[in-house]
Amino acid sequence: MIAADQHARLRDGIRDEADLARYRAALRAIDADPAHLLVVAEVDGVLAGTFQLSFLPGLARRGSLRAQLEAVRLDGPMRGRGLGTALMRWAIEESRRRGCSLVQLTTDKRRSDAHRFYARLGFVASHEGMKLLLDD
Repeated sequence: MIAADQHARLRDGIRDEADLARYRAALRAIDADPAHLLVVAEVDGVLAGTFQLSFLPGLARRGSLRAQLEAVRLDGPMRGRGLGTALMRWAIEESRRRGCSLVQLTTDKRRSDAHRFYARLGFVASHEGMKLLLDD
């Protein structure tokens, strides 16, 4: 799903065995660390959505724990059926259950539909995100 995404197509995907090995190593690391969850949704036995939810200790907000949503993807035909909302509500409740003070995410500036979706769930575009790429 990530590799097929219209905005991630150029940076993600599997070009060769080395890329596949990197994905497998990342999945093993996520699976081995209780501070990270890889959530997968199936509908009638078919992959319908996925996201990574990470729990980050921090010094800000009096040392509170925060949740970070990453790699949120929903299969095109599943959009508009409530699955994305259900997944995000689950992530928010799991973050609350674990004692997080906030849930944060970044979303590509070109994803206006995603921005509206997150705003409907109560997310606020409160900060300007910046990235420094360290590899290709």
